[in-house]
Amino acid sequence: MKKQNQDVRDLIYVHLNQASQYVLSCGIEFREFMAAFSGFPNHLLLLKHQFEDGEFNRHTRFEYITKEKIGKLSKEDVNGYGDFCWIDFSEEAVLNELSGQEIAELLYLGHAMHHLKLPFYNQLGNRFVYLSRDDGWSNKIYYRSMMDFFSMLSYVIPLKMGDLKFEKTFFGLKKKRLYPILNKDLLLSLVPFMKEGICISVKDADSQKGRIEIPIWMVGDFANMDDMYEAYTRTVRKQCHAKLVFDKKLKDWKLFVI
Repeated sequence: MKKQNQDVRDLIYVHLNQASQYVLSCGIEFREFMAAFSGFPNHLLLLKHQFEDGEFNRHTRFEYITKEKIGKLSKEDVNGYGDFCWIDFSEEAVLNELSGQEIAELLYLGHAMHHLKLPFYNQLGNRFVYLSRDDGWSNKIYYRSMMDFFSMLSYVIPLKMGDLKFEKTFFGLKKKRLYPILNKDLLLSLVPFMKEGICISVKDADSQKGRIEIPIWMVGDFANMDDMYEAYTRTVRKQCHAKLVFDKKLKDWKLFVI
């Protein structure tokens, strides 16, 4: 995440493009994305990176990491890489089955941050294509199954809440609170808003007696996240369009569209 925009890490922007099976986002970092898929079974072919512990595939001329090293990569400052792009794959042998055309398509993905054709390859068995500039600030992720996106978001929102909200113990020490994962159906209800572009503002969460409210604003379709953030700063003064509400007693989430 850009250093001057650290406050944006608790502001999630989402613009959903279902036709091309990708999501533009701001505020979700690689480590959070991978945490949502613990036990991820695939390896990562690195299209753009600065990771120094990868392995080299001679056929594609790309470096890759095995699934065992994903945890190590998650601890890296991938935001500091600038461009950070990868596609997952099932086993190294399948990399050698890629055609010259397919390798060219992967090169284009990493260079242009856009597809020549939908980037899902039967040989690779990839679930994702992850393209980011200043990771967490401007991300574009392709999903073979869009339900993976909703699963990830339902995990990341309470994860960010736990990082943000603290309560004191008997001894006056702060402890991290854990919040349950959201029901994906709540987020699916927001699809019409997501197609327009929304901000889910954990940083503007309002903690009241018995509940916590996370406001959601429609801000529009942005590829440039500086423009998105400017739109957010204007829109945040207005009534929100929806709220995610956590009931502290029932330990449950609800969605209210206003």
